Amino acid sequence: MRILIIGAAGMVGRKLAEHLITEGSLGGKTISTLHAVDVVSPALTARDGGPSLELGTANVASEADVKALVASKPDVIFHLAAIVSGEAEVEFEKGYAINLDGTRYLLEAIRAHGPDYAPRVVFTSSIAVFGAPFPEKIGDEFLSAPLTSYGAQKAMGELIVSDYSRKGFIDGISIRLPTIVVRPGKPNKAASGFFSGIIREPLAGIEAVLPVEDDVQHWVASPAAAVGFLLHAGSMDTSVLGARRALTMPGLSVTVAGMIEALERVAGPEVVKLIRRERDPQIEKIVEGWPRDFNAERAVSVGFKADADFDSIIRAHIAGEKAGG
Repeated sequence: MRILIIGAAGMVGRKLAEHLITEGSLGGKTISTLHAVDVVSPALTARDGGPSLELGTANVASEADVKALVASKPDVIFHLAAIVSGEAEVEFEKGYAINLDGTRYLLEAIRAHGPDYAPRVVFTSSIAVFGAPFPEKIGDEFLSAPLTSYGAQKAMGELIVSDYSRKGFIDGISIRLPTIVVRPGKPNKAASGFFSGIIREPLAGIEAVLPVEDDVQHWVASPAAAVGFLLHAGSMDTSVLGARRALTMPGLSVTVAGMIEALERVAGPEVVKLIRRERDPQIEKIVEGWPRDFNAERAVSVGFKADADFDSIIRAHIAGEKAGG
């Protein structure tokens, strides 16, 4: 089996690649080659006895770059490359070039190989495909009506993944990821970045800015859960999905206040004091259009699994930071 990860230098992509390098298999099939690319070369290391590791750079907004990635006909393609929510809203053309055109270039490059090649394509979508007004819990039948450019781009990606799957060009699945918390490392340009920041920075002894009210509620999952979603999507029997190839991933619905309470339970009140409240109208406006709670029954019924609780997410982050020095 040959696997391609596009967006392997990002946090989730890197963790996915590290897991596949360590395990050496996906869905019971041995991985012969893992090709990991991003706009910068991913910092990954091969393992003795593991898959052959190919690292490289590519820009998904370049049709030529994408064609080159597919030339070796990988069996499974994880497409994680994207411009995040806040940046896509500000950089309008860049968002469409990467989030939409890059996805279309990938699917067209696959189709160009002809009817004998139809790889599994896992497209990372987002709960941003939904827009207000919302029901108390968003079910699997709720319409996709995004209120951000990022959400619109992801919704378009879902549609073409489903259409190319219907035509038999690919065996695709789109997984709508919750906001991933706690993201290790430095903050990114996502409008949702503060959800990780108010946990990550205080735990590191650094002040964190909270730009929204404490009653803001959101749908989240841990990095480990996100990797689990990707692995399952890459190896599951997609025939059970029928023509509906997009699924909302299970997660936890938590308020900012609930996250802070969990942080205090796990790390103590002194850590919580490092959170400084400073409202940001631009971020508040974006967050107002995001969904808050889901009934992800369809995804759960086909084997996707969520985190147990937010306390365990914080503890996993602390353990990961300690393991990484």
